[in-house]
Amino acid sequence: MDRPPLRPLAAAVWMSGSIAAFTAMAVAARQIQGLHDTFEIMTARSLVGFIIVVVVAKAMGLFGDIHATRLSGHFLRNTIHFAGQNLWFWALTMIPLAQVFALEFTSPIWVMILSPLILRDRLTPAQVFGAIIGFAGILVVARPDFTAIHPGVLAAAAAAVCFALTSLATRALTRNESIVSILFWLTLMQFCFGLVLTLADGRIALPTAITAPWLLLIGGAGVLAHLCLTNALRLAPASFVMPIDFIRLPLIAIIGALFYGEPLDALLFVGAVLIVLGNWINIRAEAKAH
Repeated sequence: MDRPPLRPLAAAVWMSGSIAAFTAMAVAARQIQGLHDTFEIMTARSLVGFIIVVVVAKAMGLFGDIHATRLSGHFLRNTIHFAGQNLWFWALTMIPLAQVFALEFTSPIWVMILSPLILRDRLTPAQVFGAIIGFAGILVVARPDFTAIHPGVLAAAAAAVCFALTSLATRALTRNESIVSILFWLTLMQFCFGLVLTLADGRIALPTAITAPWLLLIGGAGVLAHLCLTNALRLAPASFVMPIDFIRLPLIAIIGALFYGEPLDALLFVGAVLIVLGNWINIRAEAKAH
């Protein structure tokens, strides 16, 4: 007997895993601030992720789903994602955690804006309206001084654009590539990128007894977050799944206040509400279009 009410419930459970994983990754990165640079963090994260993907793929008999037919597409996607992830980790060390997450949530708005240019999608008036509201939220959150914009704000905003481009590249790849293949090349290529750039500067901080557990957490959480998000989107539409993800913002704001003394800024939450509203309008408009 079919029980569809369980699908949204299962999607919500998967999203709770995604929220926990992304939050844990941010906290772990903050804990090793100054002990490892972003290239070293990405090298460790990708190595742990690669091992997890290979072991799970072997155990589940999915290794045959990994193909090398679209390496150029994987290379482009992973280069952009690598840049965005490094910018995200860098931003975490410079501005409050909640501000990083709020700016990260502008990624769907960038997807909407860039889709007509890259995928030749058509914008609706509702989507344009959602984008305007979302960008108003960005200005409230960032409150940029255009004479001296904080580098952390620029890094977080640039990371959101990179994540949007990654989403568009992923959408193109998933037409004939499995999730296992995408994750395999993601972790392998980004491990190589990270290792080359780590060696390039001639200064390598090896993991210690203090930093190794946090690096393992970042690697495991990175794979788990994307796995949970993917499964949630398979069980329920984006209009249901993505609003749940915004729980990350108040959660990380509370963590930042309790453990790092970061202020609970009322304007940040006002801006975040505008960003969430802009995303929600965009998601609803896309759902109606399909």
